[in-house]
Amino acid sequence: MPVATRTLPCPEPFDVPLTFGGLTRGRFDPTSHLDGDTFWHAMNSPDGPVTFRVHAQRAESTVTVDAWGPGRSWAVEHAPGISGVADTVHDFRPTHPLVAALHRRARGMRLVRMACVLDVAVPTILEQRVTSREARHSWHALLRRHGTPAPGAGPTPALMVPPAPTVLAHLPDWEWRHLGVEARRSETVRRVACVSDRLDRAAAVDVVTLDRRLRAVNGVGPWTAAHLTHLVSADADAIPLGDWHLPSHVAFALAREPRADDARMLELLEPFRPHRARVWRLIVMGTHAPPRRAPRARIHDLMRAEMRRSHSGRRPLRR
Repeated sequence: MPVATRTLPCPEPFDVPLTFGGLTRGRFDPTSHLDGDTFWHAMNSPDGPVTFRVHAQRAESTVTVDAWGPGRSWAVEHAPGISGVADTVHDFRPTHPLVAALHRRARGMRLVRMACVLDVAVPTILEQRVTSREARHSWHALLRRHGTPAPGAGPTPALMVPPAPTVLAHLPDWEWRHLGVEARRSETVRRVACVSDRLDRAAAVDVVTLDRRLRAVNGVGPWTAAHLTHLVSADADAIPLGDWHLPSHVAFALAREPRADDARMLELLEPFRPHRARVWRLIVMGTHAPPRRAPRARIHDLMRAEMRRSHSGRRPLRR
């Protein structure tokens, strides 16, 4: 299969695992593969499915992007964004001792700009209100049952391209339940799939437009929107409000406070604007979470709760 290639100069440090760690959904994500200084990813582009490979050549201070499939021309055109090379951190000079130390240790972490919303939105929506393990199980099952083999040739890993918008928009309720996804999340996926073209156009405008369009979709709240603007538009200031663990993790790292809410997290991160997303990523990556002083919170079985509500005639809860 034909391959398109683009080599980009990258004189600054570039760390492949740190850059793409936030994009992968577990070690065995069917859409991604990390191998040292090389990252493989399969996705739906506006021109069709594409597999791209990002390889950092440290000795030459370059990053090479190879792409296969109908969307290969789109991938090499957007190579600076999807590889993270376009992200520069010249204006990020934290004075907080901990954050400055974390930044020195992780100078190669870049923010990617995937430009296409749906492939990032689906696994993010599946993570709403459930554990990462449950969400990854559903995501992997969705790929196995409804994904398509990723284009490629030669040494390309056996990856899967996520389902197309038309497939997701018409996937029946019983199939979502088979994947372990209750109605609230599956309906949100359908809504996003139906307006995915509009969301991609918003992403091409700016972060504010994308955030506004995302929040107009029923089921997409501030937590989901922040994760999407961060990965789709390289939003360096996105903060996922409503996260179960992030506020306490940030407060423990910056102020040695073991418990915090969103308001306290925003207060502590305010001095780092417009790089608050960089800071919380550095904290999560490089520091320990606060010690637990109580049993783990009970994780509710959303499928069982939905069955109880349906039998009682109540409508499912929405966020």
